[in-house]
Amino acid sequence: MNMRAVVLQHGALSLADVSVPKPGAGEVLVRTLATGICGSDLHTVSHGEKLLASARAVAGIEIFDPAERIVLGHEICAEIVEYGPDCRKIHAIGTRVVSAPFIIRPTPVTLGFGTLETPGGLGQYMVLSEALLIPVPDHVSNDLATLAEPLAVAVHAVNRGAVAGDAVPIVIGCGPIGLAIIAVLKSRGIGPIVAADFSNARREMARTLGADVVVDPRETSPYDAWREVAAVSEPERIARQTPMFPGHAFRPCVVFECVGAPGMIQRILAGAPPCSKVVVVGLCMEEDRFQPTYAIMKEIDLAFCIAFSIEEFIEAFTQIASGKLDVRPLITSQIGLKDVPDAFTRLANPENDIKIIVHPQDA
Repeated sequence: MNMRAVVLQHGALSLADVSVPKPGAGEVLVRTLATGICGSDLHTVSHGEKLLASARAVAGIEIFDPAERIVLGHEICAEIVEYGPDCRKIHAIGTRVVSAPFIIRPTPVTLGFGTLETPGGLGQYMVLSEALLIPVPDHVSNDLATLAEPLAVAVHAVNRGAVAGDAVPIVIGCGPIGLAIIAVLKSRGIGPIVAADFSNARREMARTLGADVVVDPRETSPYDAWREVAAVSEPERIARQTPMFPGHAFRPCVVFECVGAPGMIQRILAGAPPCSKVVVVGLCMEEDRFQPTYAIMKEIDLAFCIAFSIEEFIEAFTQIASGKLDVRPLITSQIGLKDVPDAFTRLANPENDIKIIVHPQDA
């Protein structure tokens, strides 16, 4: 039995007929209903060799073989079709589910980076681990359910920032993850939130999702905008002080770097208030440099993050399902499989789309 899938090989995407995968022990075969295109998918296509080299150097692993055909896609909503051996069969056939993007095997598989035996969501069928399945309530659409994964990334980033209730956060870069971070911050009652992006469309989306102050950095410094809303007179609300910056009467600051371009860390260290925490979320694929003295003299905490825990994935999906996190505006287009290569090109322009959802059954 065959299915349609968008395959990646040697850095090029194409639509192909491939075999439907077979579920192993503790796994289920699912029919893919909706898949979001993630920024990491774009990086894999445009900077695949650099991504592989980084993973090899840092963790000693091979994420995938560029010579093999792989099927991307890890932001998914699917329907249970068939159980493999040794399953508990808790959920009925036909149940819609989401899953954290991993397959539990002796050598774990990251969904969207496996071979055709473990394809990602840009194929009509996938195998998933039964233990990681979360049923999707009837009132949650297929498209909305796919946002659990990017929202989990945002939940993890906010957790890494340890953002306290009185902090005034700055989000630099309003792509899908920056926007998701804004939504998570808003849902936790943290603010006012300052957001900055060059794109008019993304600035408008930042306002929609809860940013209180939105600036075009070509016209207004996000740090100047932060000072206008973060100044306080009550001593108990003033952030930690250092001898180098006496009288700095402002609330705490957490900066989220969501651009991932060379030079961004240095620009943030130069502009961020003293005693800020900087959380680097953007995936920069190039060598970068910054001057440590900026961070040292300001006593800035610098943190990096990637992905999320299973608990954070569950939290993100639960909040989407409950309506606490309303991120429906992120979805700007829906397409079929044949339009995926063009969508990767469209997403290079920030004015075109925020989040494109693929409906794999529309081949």
